[in-house]
Parts: sequence; C-alpha cells; structure tokens
Amino acid sequence: MQSFEYCCPTEIIFGAGAEDKVAEKIRKYGGSRVLILYGGGSAVKSGLVAKIERLLTGKVAALRIMGGVKPNPRLSFAGQAVREAIDGKINFVLAIGGGSVIDTAKAVGLGAANPDADIWTHWLKETHLERSLPVGVILTIAAAGSETSDSAVLTDEASGLKRGAITPRPAFAIMNPALALSVPHYPLICGIADIIMHTLERYFSRIEGNEFTDMVAESLIKNVMAQSKALLKNPQDLHAMSEVMWCGSVSHTGFTGLGRDRDFSAHKLGHELSGRYDVAHGASLTTVWASWARTVYNVKPERFAGFAEKIFGISGGTIDEQARAGIDAMENYFRGLGLPTNFTELGIGVQSEADLKYLADKVTSGGTKKVATFLPLDRETVLAIYRRANH
Repeated sequence: MQSFEYCCPTEIIFGAGAEDKVAEKIRKYGGSRVLILYGGGSAVKSGLVAKIERLLTGKVAALRIMGGVKPNPRLSFAGQAVREAIDGKINFVLAIGGGSVIDTAKAVGLGAANPDADIWTHWLKETHLERSLPVGVILTIAAAGSETSDSAVLTDEASGLKRGAITPRPAFAIMNPALALSVPHYPLICGIADIIMHTLERYFSRIEGNEFTDMVAESLIKNVMAQSKALLKNPQDLHAMSEVMWCGSVSHTGFTGLGRDRDFSAHKLGHELSGRYDVAHGASLTTVWASWARTVYNVKPERFAGFAEKIFGISGGTIDEQARAGIDAMENYFRGLGLPTNFTELGIGVQSEADLKYLADKVTSGGTKKVATFLPLDRETVLAIYRRANH
C-alpha cells in the first residue's frame, strides 16, 4: 500500500428528521448570513425549501434563496450566485439538493471568498483558490457524493467544456434518506451508477497490496447493487435508500481508494459527452465504461479477473476469459438498470468521425496530454474508446 494522507472533515448528520438541526449546524460553522441554493421545482413542491426557511427564520441574521441550478451545473448560474452572495454579504452557503446544487455551492463559496477572482480559471487549473465560505448540504438524492468530496464540476456553456476542480469539502452534510424517496426513476438509476463508478474509478489501479481497501470497495459495490434491486422493486424502500445514500457519501470521500492512485478515465470521457450533449452525468459514465474496460483490461487482466470473481462470482476459464466476462457482467448490470452502454442508447445516436475526434481533442487538450492512470490515455486511445461506444 502506498503512503497516503486522509482527512474527511465533513460532519455527517444522518437519519430521520436530520434537517431539523440545520440552524444549529450553520451557527456551529460561523454562519449568520445564509444563501440557500436549490435546483428544480421538486425541492419547492415537496415543501423542503419552505421548511428550511422556517427553521432558519429568526435564527440567522439574513437569508437569501436562489433556485434554478441545472444538471451539469452551469458556470453562468454560479457566477450569478457569486454576485448574489457578495451583494448580500453572505458568509454561509447552504445547498439543498444533489451533486449539481452542491457543486454550484462549492463554486459560490470560492467565488464569494475571492471576489476579485474569475472562478472558471480555478476549474481550468490556471489559478488555485483556497479561501472559501463554509458550505453546508441538505442532501435530497443519493448519487454524486459531492456532500463529502473535495471536488466539484462546472460546465461552461460558451465553450461546452465540463471540468472538475479540487474544492474544500462541505462543513456538514444533513442526510435524511426519506428526502430521497421522491426522486424520479431516471435520476435515481443515474445516481446509483455514479456511486458505483466513483468506486470503480478508484478500484482499477496497477498498485498492489491494498487488501482492506479492496474489501471496502468490493463490499460497497455489492451492497449498492443489491440495494438498487430493492429500490427498483419498491422505490419507497427506506432501508434500501438509507444504504444507498450512505454508500454514495463513502464512495466519494476517497476511502475506497486509499493507498493507490485513482484513474477516473470514465469521468474524463463522460464529462465531454455531458458538456457537448447535455446528457445525465451517470448515464455518460455507463456509456463509456465497458468500452474503456475492453480497451485497457489487458494492461492488468488479473485485476479485472479478480473483480469478476469478487463481484459476480465468475470463476473458471483463462484469466483473459474471466476478465472479459466480468466486464460483460458489469455492462449487463448497468443495462439492467435501464442505463445506456453506447451512444445510441444514450440518445445521441451514432456520431461522425469528426465528432469523435472533437471529443478526443477535448479530453486530451488537442493531443497534448494524457489522462488517467491505469493506462494513461493519449488521443488515439481515447478516440478508440469513443469509437467502441459509437453504435
């Protein structure tokens, strides 16, 4: 196992009625002038935004509420929210929602604490912003794990670029699984895929000697797969949702990948699909994962063979056959959820060679850099993966 440093300072408040503690937790982290961010109308229709407003009224000095965060969170909205936070002298940002709202809140925290900075340069890695307002989360969907992660994604509509950046982790995450029971079917299955992918992207490494980390990752994946079947059968299964929600948070704390590097190939390729075609994040990942795996597995086929045995109980045959059977099984699981595994299933259709080259250029900055770690991907390899998914 490689050396590592690990710290996840996010305070977790988990369980029934957890949101009732929101005022107490905001005050604990120095909040008195609060900006609430949320996404579409579901947080309003459910009464959650109104409830949080009631809980905070009289408990904080100022309260502003701003809705409209979209999936694949937009830089333009984040910029508007930064200006709102600066104008209101906000000192705490509260996200009510899932990954897109939380990622936007992280961007607002950075922007409001650095009012002279262009936050997009942080996402382009041209500058590095460290100062941030504290961010809190009331989670409404088990998915991205942004409530405990040290990263966030933004999409610049003007350029079509979707990029991830390192950010401070939220101060606290309020997680009441009952709040996620009203999530529509498609966001639910996309969230399940995202949870699994956050662990797969850390699991496939060339670093040896991580037995405990492997067991944690394998157990998380198998639990989410089992609980997802229960949720598809009964979307109101509170126990299953509780398990999936907690796994979602753990999957992106970094704990499932301690002692090794992380690959995140599917995220690199999927981000370009989301940025260009505005498709759901989880769906973009399942679209490219099997094509990536079939392209790179022979770098370390025994790793994929071990995965096949531990997750799906596949044994027998050659290492190569076992590895390929495991990839097939994972792809079939995603397809069984109702998620896409190629471009046609994603809804964007078969793309031209020029379009595939455009995507590959975006991933590799015009062929000037390689991405990922399991097999560092150059432009031609990225292009081969896209071609493999292009049916």
